[in-house]
Amino acid sequence: MEKINWGIIGCGDVTELKSGPAFNIITNSRLVAVMRRDLEKAKDYAIRHKVPKWYSDANLLINDPEINAIYIATPPAYHEEFALAAFNAGKPVYVEKPMALNYFAATNMAARAALTNTKFVVAHYRREQPFYKKIKQLLEDKVIGEIKLVHLNYLKKALTPDELLDGRNKWRVDPAVSGGGLFHDLAPHQLDIMYHLFGPAKIVYGTSCNQGGFYKADDTVSGNILFENGVMFIGMWSFGVPEIIEKDECEIIGTKGKISFSFFGGNTITITLNGEIQTINFDSLQHVQQPMLEKVVSYFLGVSDNPCSGDDGALIMHWIEKMTEK
Repeated sequence: MEKINWGIIGCGDVTELKSGPAFNIITNSRLVAVMRRDLEKAKDYAIRHKVPKWYSDANLLINDPEINAIYIATPPAYHEEFALAAFNAGKPVYVEKPMALNYFAATNMAARAALTNTKFVVAHYRREQPFYKKIKQLLEDKVIGEIKLVHLNYLKKALTPDELLDGRNKWRVDPAVSGGGLFHDLAPHQLDIMYHLFGPAKIVYGTSCNQGGFYKADDTVSGNILFENGVMFIGMWSFGVPEIIEKDECEIIGTKGKISFSFFGGNTITITLNGEIQTINFDSLQHVQQPMLEKVVSYFLGVSDNPCSGDDGALIMHWIEKMTEK
């Protein structure tokens, strides 16, 4: 394989800017085809993004002989089905997060990839962004000393009735399609970075409930992790607070100071050390998945390691279920 010829299953909103255009920017990468159940929407996407082929049947895309790699960007309920079909066709897969509808499906996907000896990457793309690479470097350099505690607060106002009618939001709060609610949609980004920074967990637990009653999924989650290296993580997610107290903050606390940042609301790392505050600012990325996709292409071509394995993705699904079990 000298060039990765991609096919996208599920060319919806997430692919418009975050990922889709990057496939034709990266060296030795080309977007060949897209698929959506609505053929006219698939055609519209293909024409706008100058993609030569479009389909309404995922299996036709998977078995297109010109395509040698599959990007699955559908809602989670369909990830397992399409990943298994791609593995059976011998084609490597890059799958969106959350990796699957549940932990059982995630482990099945990882196992089938191993059984068929097919390369498999989960789209925990923040790992490769300069912002998070800098945080990892600061921790490795012990800028704030030995890490003791991580405190995360992600508090957002409830979706309005009109927002809940929007198809882009509706599936995210339907457990049958998304596996859970907005926690399942957003927390994989945060929890994977915790795993990437601090490694395996010794204990994971939590609780969740539906305080607002606006949809079937739980809207409030608390989660705790004791990592094997002794770092303690405490997280709180709520999707029903007043707008005035919305918060998106993660604090990593060490023996000399702390590092603070936002996962979704900014590009600034704040370091508090010896009573002084230092900030490091980053430019916004036009295509947020491009750094990860560069690594994926390199891995699929056999010249680098897997940037986020199926086993890693399944582990994060396990953590999510441990935090939301009743």
